[in-house]
Amino acid sequence: MNEYAAPGVPEAEAEAEALPTEASGPKPFAHVNAVNAGQYRRIMSAFVVAKRRFTVHLRPEDVRDYLVDSGATAPDLETVVDALGRLQAWGNLRSDPDTSRVSTIEEFHRARYLFQLTREGEAAEDALAAYEEALGRRGALQAAALGDIVVQLRALVELAAVPDPDAARVHLSLDQLTSRFTDLADNAQAFMSSLQRTIDLRDAEVDAFLAYKDRLIEYLERFIKDLVATGAEIAGLVIALQELGVERLLDIAASRVSADAAPGEDADGPNREFVRQRLLWADRWVGFRGWFLSEPGRASQASLLRTQARAAVPRLLAVVSTLNDRRAGRSDRSADFRTLALWFAQAPDDASLHRLWRSAFGLHSSRHLTIDAETLDARQTSPVRPTTSWTAAPPITISPRLRETGHYERRGKPNNVIDRSERKRFLAERAAVEAAQTAAARETLAAKVGASCRLSDLGALEPQEFGLFLRLLGDALSAKTPGKGTVETTTSDGSLAVSLHQLDGDQIAEIYTDAGVFRGPDQLLRITDLSVSRSEAV
Repeated sequence: MNEYAAPGVPEAEAEAEALPTEASGPKPFAHVNAVNAGQYRRIMSAFVVAKRRFTVHLRPEDVRDYLVDSGATAPDLETVVDALGRLQAWGNLRSDPDTSRVSTIEEFHRARYLFQLTREGEAAEDALAAYEEALGRRGALQAAALGDIVVQLRALVELAAVPDPDAARVHLSLDQLTSRFTDLADNAQAFMSSLQRTIDLRDAEVDAFLAYKDRLIEYLERFIKDLVATGAEIAGLVIALQELGVERLLDIAASRVSADAAPGEDADGPNREFVRQRLLWADRWVGFRGWFLSEPGRASQASLLRTQARAAVPRLLAVVSTLNDRRAGRSDRSADFRTLALWFAQAPDDASLHRLWRSAFGLHSSRHLTIDAETLDARQTSPVRPTTSWTAAPPITISPRLRETGHYERRGKPNNVIDRSERKRFLAERAAVEAAQTAAARETLAAKVGASCRLSDLGALEPQEFGLFLRLLGDALSAKTPGKGTVETTTSDGSLAVSLHQLDGDQIAEIYTDAGVFRGPDQLLRITDLSVSRSEAV
């Protein structure tokens, strides 16, 4: 029998499975689908743990001790040796002669080996670990990662402001920023996917789901609050870093990484490695910037994540409502139809079936016809089959009014038409007065502002003027983006152009109105009446 054949496996099958040809090369994933896959996976985990503890080689006795310590069924040493040989044939392990414990010639001639992971075996274990981790990952909304990203961005802004920044600090900050951001994005995606699966779950324990619901909603609300507050700061730091020249920092990081590239036969290798690293860092920065900054026609990923998190709360509450309805005993339509089908199956005769059909679905005969007792007696004596054509069936006497008007009851005279011309005229006059007041307020406010005016210099405003001022201020502030001190916009009707410039300092502007005092940061305001400009141009 082949020395690598596993117990219970035919020798020919084991030999074909254990010894790949040179043309096929290593098969490091073959043990996953082998007969004793569980045993092979446990043995490979022993080598992974040993490598993590900086142990290079393992003897068969060490592997068996690990299996015993891990709680698995203790195999005999011969079985472990056979499994190690099979893994070596697949390319997962490499064996070296073990001569450290040889004290006699007989022991020297006896086969003793030390086993260690090959590159293929280590790569296969890393891939399997990543696969299992991805399947079991629930993800998380890492609010702490947002704070770490802010710290790294502040460090990069300080480095970008220096003419000759330290290359090691630049590379370290960019590397930590990339690592933290990757964790944030991956975990957020995994969490939203698991959250959707949780929301779609219908067979969960009601009490457990309700308790989980309270914690989940609190968790979502806390993350949304942190994302709104910290996301705006991150966006401002990204804009500042763009203005200071982030490309210079990316060049420094790419140069530092490419300098450690191993020499090769290609003389242009270092330059090619620099170009590759530079493109890699540029792609990372574009992805990071697009995650926190919106562009025209494309919302940022942070905004989409915030929208999904907010939308998950009402969907979660809808699931709770469904569970409460189910617990309260309400039945759904499918349960009603199953009960109705049971009633149909238990009906004693056809007459009961028809009566149940009419009661359940309301598909009665025509209700707009009325017959008298004489006609009913005639039908009782001489019934007419339902399949009889209306041309061959005896006639039915109906009311003449039904034939003439289509109704039994006599209709009264129609309601008088209400004359609403007076109300329409009143509304038109009121609209004209309001339009005139708005035009006067627009002219007065534009005259007060002039070419430009500080908000603190506006003084007192009439109600119409103050209402127009609030609308203009709201349009300007809604169009303002982070990092910009000046914003220019127009009203929805295109009649006014508004420019708002943020002033330095902490001065507070006060505007007095009949309703009270309006206070806010002092800014420079300019209002242009576009309707007047167009009329002068004509």
